[in-house]
Amino acid sequence: MKPLICMTLIIVFTGAALNDGPALAQQPRRERARRLRDSVVEHRDLEYASINGKPLLLDLYLPKGVKNPPLLVWIHGGGWRNGDKGRGGKLMPIGTAAGYACASINYRLSGEAIFPAQIHDCKAAIRWLRAHAATYGYDAQRIGAGGSSAGGHLVALLGTSGGDKGLEGKVGTHLDQSSSVQAVCDMYGPTDFLQMDAHALPDARFKHNDARSPESLLIGGPILENKDKVAKVNPITYIDQQDPPFLIIHGSKDPLVPLHQSQLLNEALKRNKVPVTLRVLEGAKHGGREFNAPDVNGQIVTFFDKHLKQQEKQSQ
Repeated sequence: MKPLICMTLIIVFTGAALNDGPALAQQPRRERARRLRDSVVEHRDLEYASINGKPLLLDLYLPKGVKNPPLLVWIHGGGWRNGDKGRGGKLMPIGTAAGYACASINYRLSGEAIFPAQIHDCKAAIRWLRAHAATYGYDAQRIGAGGSSAGGHLVALLGTSGGDKGLEGKVGTHLDQSSSVQAVCDMYGPTDFLQMDAHALPDARFKHNDARSPESLLIGGPILENKDKVAKVNPITYIDQQDPPFLIIHGSKDPLVPLHQSQLLNEALKRNKVPVTLRVLEGAKHGGREFNAPDVNGQIVTFFDKHLKQQEKQSQ
């Protein structure tokens, strides 16, 4: 059994594009950016670890006027080979508006290092954030994690592999801190790579079993020839009853990551009596406006409120 450890929460944000022309579209963006600057304190490019002289960076956003808020950590997607921490990730604006501190992290991509480097980096970032909670003014005991696509896979792995020595790694200088998380929002993340092609839609963009697929590049070889490595990458491998609650969101028409991947995770969590909700967005693909709809964003905030903010009230 895994030891009971404090955990970390990650949230994801997506912006909806406007179609009213440059003049009308830019004004709302400028207004949103201004309001965000007025309500949030930003700390950009904080170094949480260094690998062979290369810094690993994260951004931190703190809502003004909120004392000791919970922390939400965003892990970006991009097939483990692209992407960046950007401007806080999909949910940073709604997270800070809801009274959360938010962090967005970079991690080594598959072109730099193969798995488990990516999860080692994510866990190092969580440990750094927990170690520096008093410095920046958020609650190290109430941390959650969220991500989409490859980021969804990594946050799911954070949620299920708490306490696993093989995935903990030794990145960073805060190995005395916990890397576990208290709630996970996984948006269309892969789980069992070996089942992706069998359940792919007819319009799937590529073959996951191919030697040059994102999944094969992540583990450093064709997935069909490295089934032991595929098992180590799969969040389902590590599930037990001590895992944190999950909210899983997936589109029914996803051409990149089949819905079946989230269904597998949902079923495995239920078998182990881990609280989980799977929401299927009918007709939605791999990201898009459907994932930024008010009811979806509201469900994500409500999920984190239940497992972070209500937890605080119950302890008072």
